[in-house]
Amino acid sequence: MRICMILEGCYPYVTGGVSSWMHQYIQAMPQHEFVLWVIASFAKEKGNFKYQLPENVVEVREVFLDDALRLSCRHRKKVHFTESEMAALAALIGCKSPDWNLLFSMYHDQGMDPLAALMSEDFLHILEDMCQSSYPYTAFADMFHTVRSMLLPVFFMMQQKVPEAEIYHAVATGYGGLLASLASYVTGRPCILTEHGIYTREREEEIIRAKWVVPAFKNHWIQFFYMLSDLIYQRAVRVTSLFENAGKIQMDLGCPPKKCCVISNGIHYGRFAHIPPKEENGWIDIGAVVRLAPIKDIKTMLSSFYELKSRIPKARLHILGGVDDEEYAGECRQMIQKLALTDLWMPGIVDVAAYMEKLDFTILTSISEGQPLSILESFAAARPVVTTDVGCCRELVSGARGDQLGSAGYCVLPMSREALTDAMEKMCRETETRKKMGITARARAGRYYRHEDMIEKYQAVYNQVLEVN
Repeated sequence: MRICMILEGCYPYVTGGVSSWMHQYIQAMPQHEFVLWVIASFAKEKGNFKYQLPENVVEVREVFLDDALRLSCRHRKKVHFTESEMAALAALIGCKSPDWNLLFSMYHDQGMDPLAALMSEDFLHILEDMCQSSYPYTAFADMFHTVRSMLLPVFFMMQQKVPEAEIYHAVATGYGGLLASLASYVTGRPCILTEHGIYTREREEEIIRAKWVVPAFKNHWIQFFYMLSDLIYQRAVRVTSLFENAGKIQMDLGCPPKKCCVISNGIHYGRFAHIPPKEENGWIDIGAVVRLAPIKDIKTMLSSFYELKSRIPKARLHILGGVDDEEYAGECRQMIQKLALTDLWMPGIVDVAAYMEKLDFTILTSISEGQPLSILESFAAARPVVTTDVGCCRELVSGARGDQLGSAGYCVLPMSREALTDAMEKMCRETETRKKMGITARARAGRYYRHEDMIEKYQAVYNQVLEVN
């Protein structure tokens, strides 16, 4: 089977949860050929992979969003749209429900020049109508540049050459879902979607905080990503989520329930299950397997650890992971210096299984997550966790319905420094409770979150999809 995996902003350019998942996923299916159709922000990242690609990766097709900014107008003649094309473009600009087949025909099959279209009188008329009806008190220039920055990458994506495959598997909505939908349109082959987190909700959180978005258009940008999600939800023949509540959110966002199924993450349990308890050395060692990125909220982690040190002087923090955002990483280092934090180790990317022997428990302070592999690996090593109540984390700590194993840690509200500090203090002081939670954690990981079980379920999805199509 030839499977095209469509990825955005992750594997193979950066390390982390989804990238690790993808690498292990491909390695676990040596009987299949994989094509990577990958989207990154900048062309300077071309070929700058953080992974040695498995032998069954037979092709890598790279798409860079900033290449859209280098497009030049190929046609000097005026561009005019038919009535149906005008309607499709108006719906696209308004982030409604455009006729995607018609748009794919225009910009892929017919090769319509994106810049010529954006410079046309017809396009100007659509914008004028929208500005008058929806943004009467907003500068037209702001409207034009906002819509242009939305549409140019979309038109650019729709002009990409589709790689050959039997199944197109997107690992997010957004631009990845757009490419998967385009591939299904062009080839007639099925596409499926796996969401590790709810992409639209994550983009919504970013846009609300973003300084680069004109405030009047924040909601429009949010609706833009909801529109792209709806495209792949309707086009995909199967949509998977990592846990039940995520599937419910997908359905709430318009994904047909009959397409939805839950396939939990899985880890290589054997790599971690035989790790012994940490040898007593007079210290309480806390690990955080995490990238330095705003969504991981490292700053709350640092401020909580600062407070914890006043209560538990013999506590140490180990932050294990690479840098995802250089600016944010710099701010974290400045914070460490300002607080004069001691007993803090940041060794970068390490062999987590080997390093786990040094740890008593782990923490995760993210403001958004799906079903974190770092928690599952910590569980398999019998290390309980203190985590924020995001994504599936509460379910992992307390157990899903029917799971009578008990608690494997503590769950606190995101960005709550005091609650996080209190939970870490309890984990540090209550040695017997911590060990009992560790035993529960290992049992839960072994029973419900094995990598081989996950692979078997995805293989079944592939077989079912090909049989039907």
